[in-house]
Amino acid sequence: MTSSTLARLPRLNAPEVHHLPNGLTVIAEQMPIDAINLNLWLNVGSYLEPDAINGMAHFLEHMIFKGTKRLQSGEFERRIEQRGAVTNAATSQDYTHYYLTCAPKDFAELAPLQMDVVLNPLIPDDAFERERLVVLEEIRRSEDNPRRRMFGRMMEMSFEKSPYRRQVLGPQTVISQLQPQQMRDFHTHWYQPKSMTAVVVGNLPVEELIDTVVLGFGNSKQLVDNQQHTVSYSEAPFKKIVRSTYIDETLQQARIALMWRVPGLKDLNDTYALDVLAAILGHGRTSRLVRDLREDKGLVSHIGTSNMNFQHQGIFYISAQCPVENIEAVENAIVEHIQAVSTSKVSVSELERISSQVAKRFVFANESPSDRAGLYGYYQSLVGALEPAFEYPSRIQAQTSTHLMQAAEQYLPSDAYGVVIAKPC
Repeated sequence: MTSSTLARLPRLNAPEVHHLPNGLTVIAEQMPIDAINLNLWLNVGSYLEPDAINGMAHFLEHMIFKGTKRLQSGEFERRIEQRGAVTNAATSQDYTHYYLTCAPKDFAELAPLQMDVVLNPLIPDDAFERERLVVLEEIRRSEDNPRRRMFGRMMEMSFEKSPYRRQVLGPQTVISQLQPQQMRDFHTHWYQPKSMTAVVVGNLPVEELIDTVVLGFGNSKQLVDNQQHTVSYSEAPFKKIVRSTYIDETLQQARIALMWRVPGLKDLNDTYALDVLAAILGHGRTSRLVRDLREDKGLVSHIGTSNMNFQHQGIFYISAQCPVENIEAVENAIVEHIQAVSTSKVSVSELERISSQVAKRFVFANESPSDRAGLYGYYQSLVGALEPAFEYPSRIQAQTSTHLMQAAEQYLPSDAYGVVIAKPC
């Protein structure tokens, strides 16, 4: 295979990784751009929640910004906005993520505030009740979204027992019953330094970046060293074709998704060939499924492929939108393409195209402090190391036609998969 742009470039990344005695991991890198990004990653997501508190991690993300002993509710946001800085957060199945972007001259003042709200939220009863209404409305909006409804059905089929089958937001019935003390206990248990990765990238010396983070954690409340255990579920591959069909009257066209249970980030080496297969089958106009089913045959208005890597397991899925009368033809065509990649070698030109795309995306995704901090935090939190992030392009480039055929044969059988179909009527 020809070498990519990335292979000819000097190493773009040079972060320093420090593991502190309290268990916190700090990653810092100086970057000559007039901004600094602080990312706080916690290994706390909906996956580890018992059913009785499903949605707690996301709800807590909302409550983090409702005040501390040092900061009244709203003061953190006011001081951030005064300096033209930006802050936000997100919760997923595997992590919760807080970030702050500011000017280098403001970092020493604002970063401790970000760490204070994350580490020391008061979670007052009155604010909890007000925010509960906000979260319930977010759940209602999610349920009104056809794409999210379809995704929820796909997750329920893909994971029979694993917590990945549940919505990150949680159900209204659970959120309606949660109590403030449950959230305080959840925060105390999970928001511990050993569950956190603090990443800071920007235009200050590394020593100064690290010292600011360490100082912010030093000003936090006394954190309790609780034992933290999570159960790792592993769903067996489908043994046959399993179908689920439902009616969604809000749709204009039918939607169909085929799913296979595949390795996740805990089995990282097994994911690279599936990433390449996803790109070959359904990434962009030149991909096989888009070219065949949309451009040539006109069977679908949209089709795409994803190898979704959760930490404990993944799903490889192909989703399409099409007229109801085309559903069977679309499924048959998708299966034919799966059989083709299982039995026939992928061309050199296709492999080179994917290799080039990956290399360029890696370069583009390293252009800003927030890009790099997000990359570092994601890999350190979910994989436990940074090197796989830097190796990713070369690992993709190393995939051969034989690797792809073996992966398709092992993980994407054409006679055992899940199917979810949504019909407008």
